[in-house]
Amino acid sequence: MKIHTLPKDVSSTTPDAESNIIIHPFTSTTDTFRARTVLDRNAISLVIEGQKTMTFTEMTVSPNDKEIHLLSAGNCIASVAISKQTVFRSILIFFDDKELADFLLLNTGFIEKASAAVRPAPSAYVAFRKDEFIRHYIDSLTMMLKGKSRLSIQMKRVKLQELLLYLLENHTQGFLAFKNRVQLGSTELAIRKVVESNLVNNLSIGEMAFLCNLSVSTFKRQFQKIYAESPNTWILARKMQMAAQMLAKQKEKPAEIWFKLGFETHSGFTKAFKKHFGVAPKDYTKSLTFQD
Repeated sequence: MKIHTLPKDVSSTTPDAESNIIIHPFTSTTDTFRARTVLDRNAISLVIEGQKTMTFTEMTVSPNDKEIHLLSAGNCIASVAISKQTVFRSILIFFDDKELADFLLLNTGFIEKASAAVRPAPSAYVAFRKDEFIRHYIDSLTMMLKGKSRLSIQMKRVKLQELLLYLLENHTQGFLAFKNRVQLGSTELAIRKVVESNLVNNLSIGEMAFLCNLSVSTFKRQFQKIYAESPNTWILARKMQMAAQMLAKQKEKPAEIWFKLGFETHSGFTKAFKKHFGVAPKDYTKSLTFQD
């Protein structure tokens, strides 16, 4: 399966492909389903029109045109459903860790003071609601990109720092939550996040390994160390526990549960449930009553 590397795959034909900062207008008019994507730099996605789905180690999100999005360098799985919209358009700003470090260094005083007051949970993905300033900022970039001459590195740095400084001063808690890949934690933490955040998203073992930036064999080996079971066995058991709770405590019907838990068919869910518990889902609550 092809792996997309950004910004290389969207800017390899431009003169500034090797620049520390790349500002690139992006448009998609075709469906993209679960495209494995490597961000080799941090990125800001300024969505102009449309919506997409992105899966990271700790969450699945749906960036849309009411927000802008700050993403850490790393791996993700992205989908765009054009069938539900006419087009997806955004402006992507890619910047390396050095540019981020330089910005943080310039604003150390403000950051240290603000950090003492707020302690947000770290995240590789942070969304900010668009306000009047951000909308005008996107308009200014759009006009610049329509010009005949390409942007100089000095101008790109000014525009990047302008937006980062605005987010730092006006959306402080969200900005301070952003952590780049160096700060995200251990392999074990990455595996726990991707597995436990995507139990019902039906990701393959290969996709989960990709999100953790591991080979499939390494992912399986590390998973076994953490959970003392193979990925398929552990995930299925967790789904069965969830199904049992939904039947017994939430009084949901089997026909409502199988889809929520990521099973491809009702019959597949019923077969797995019966193998695990010894009874069909429809008879599970009756068996509990009988035991009581």
